[in-house]
Amino acid sequence: MASRRDLKKDINYLATEILSQGYMKLALMETVKEEDLQPIMAEAIEMRNEYVSRANHPNGRHNKKVTKDYFQALRKGLMEKAVELLNKIQALN
Repeated sequence: MASRRDLKKDINYLATEILSQGYMKLALMETVKEEDLQPIMAEAIEMRNEYVSRANHPNGRHNKKVTKDYFQALRKGLMEKAVELLNKIQALN
């Protein structure tokens, strides 16, 4: 199983990529307004904070099966949220 440290690095990487995509879209497309992008960026930062906090405090700490299931669900939720935010950024015109 991967370490919590690696998971937190992945969370930070995904959040940074989402923010980078948003700022690239803002810089390259004149039709995108900063007011439209701000809520998505705030949501990305909230996502990062929430998932790092959840990675630091797993449920069932002394039960390997529960802990493994917890981290699998955490990773799955993280990827779904990241894809959702990236799709929102791509939908901006």
